Amino acid sequence: MWQVIMIGLAYIQPMTLLDTFGMVSRDSIQHVPTAYMFALAAVLLTSISYGHMIRKYPSSGSAYTYVQKSIHPNAGFMVGWSSLLDYLLSPMVNILLARIYLTDMFPEVNHWVWIIGLTMLMVAINLRGIRFVANFNSLIVFLQILIIGIFTFLIYEKLAAGQNALGGIDGQTADGLWSFSPFWSEKTEVGALITGATILCFSFTGFDSLSSLAEETKDTKKTLPRAMFLTALISGLLFIFCTYFLQLFFPGDPSQYFKLVDETQPEILLLVGGALFQSVVLSFAIVTVLASGIAAHAGVSRLMYVMGRDGVLPKRFFGHISPKGYTPSYNIWLAGVVCLSAGFLSLEFVVALISFGALTAFSFVNLSVISSYGFRDGRLKHPKDFWQFFVLPLLGFASIGALWLEVEETSLKAGISWAAVGLIYLGWLTKGFRRAAPQLHEEDFER
Repeated sequence: MWQVIMIGLAYIQPMTLLDTFGMVSRDSIQHVPTAYMFALAAVLLTSISYGHMIRKYPSSGSAYTYVQKSIHPNAGFMVGWSSLLDYLLSPMVNILLARIYLTDMFPEVNHWVWIIGLTMLMVAINLRGIRFVANFNSLIVFLQILIIGIFTFLIYEKLAAGQNALGGIDGQTADGLWSFSPFWSEKTEVGALITGATILCFSFTGFDSLSSLAEETKDTKKTLPRAMFLTALISGLLFIFCTYFLQLFFPGDPSQYFKLVDETQPEILLLVGGALFQSVVLSFAIVTVLASGIAAHAGVSRLMYVMGRDGVLPKRFFGHISPKGYTPSYNIWLAGVVCLSAGFLSLEFVVALISFGALTAFSFVNLSVISSYGFRDGRLKHPKDFWQFFVLPLLGFASIGALWLEVEETSLKAGISWAAVGLIYLGWLTKGFRRAAPQLHEEDFER
C-alpha cells in the first residue's frame, strides 16, 4: 500500500503548493489554507466513491470504466475522453514546471533543451515498468516532505522574530505568528474561496490516478481504496499546514511580492531562504517534477491502454503491451510526444484544463456509486447502505458541483471544445449513436 501511496504523492508533488500559491492567494483574496480545505473536503468525499467503484471494477480504466459499467458505455466514453485532458496534460505540466525552474537558473540555455531531454528521460523510466517507478518516487517524496519541513521552519523563525516578506510586522499592522486570518477574515468571500479551490483541484490530481494501477496492485480491492484516501488526506494536511505560514508571511496582494504571480516558486524560495537555498531547492525541484511527471505518465498510458483494449480507441496501437517490459509502450511514447507542447503553453492555462478534466471525472464517479450500488444493486434499504451509497456520494457530487460554478471561462470553453471533438468521434464510432460504445464483459474484472 505504501508503494502505491508514494506514487500518488509523487504524482501530486507536494512542493507544487509553492507554484500555485500566488495565483490562489490572488483569487481567494489571501485565504489559501481555506481554499485548500474546501478542495480537500470535496476530494476526500470523492476518494470514498473511487474506493467503492474500485472494489466493484478493479480495472485500470478508472472513471472511464466505472461510468461505462454503472451508467452507460457512451457516458463512460465521454468521461474517459474528458479524463484524457487531465491525464495527458499532467505529465506535460511537470515538464513545463521544470522548464520554468531551469530557465530561471540557466537563462542562456534554450528551453527546448530541457523540454526534450526531460521528456525522453520520463519515457525511458516508464518503459522500465511500474515497480521501478514506485521505488524511484518513494525517495523523491521523502526528500520533498523534508524540504517542505525545512522551508516551513524558516518561515516560522522569521514570523517569530516579527518579520514577514515586507519587513517588520508591527509597522504594517499585519498578523503575527498565530492568527486565524489566513483561514477567515473580514475580506473573506465564499465565491473567491471556491475559485481558489477549483484551481487547487489540480494539486490533488494524483489520488485518482492511483485507480489506473488497479491491474498492477496486489490485493487491489483492499489496498487501493485505502491508499487513495490516505494520499488525498496526507497531501491535503501538508498543504494546509504549510500555506498557513506562507499566507502569514505573504499577507497581502501577491503582486507586491512577485513579478510572476502565476509562477511563484523561484521567488518564494529566494525571499524565504536566500539565493543559496533557492538554488539548492530549485535543483531538487527539477527532480520532484520529474517524479510527478513519471507517475502521471504511468497513469495516462494505462488509461489509454484500457480504452484501446475495449476498442473505443484503435486497439492495435492503444491496446498494445510490450512483450519485453509488459508496459503499454506505444502509449508511453505518445504521452511523451504530448509533453513536447510544454514549449508553447502557459502554466495557468494548463492547470485550468487539468482541473476541467479532473472535475468531470470526480463528478461522474460520485454519480456512478449512486447508480451502481444504489439503483442497480438496490442497496438503499438499510440506513448504513443509504449513508454509504447515496448520502456520501451525493455530498461528494454537490461539493464538486460547487467547484464547477467557479471554473474559469477559458478552461470551460477549451474543455467543452475537447468534449465536442469526443462527441463527434463517439457518433462515428457508434454509427450515429445507434449502438453502445464497445466494452469488456463483467467477468473480465474478476481477479
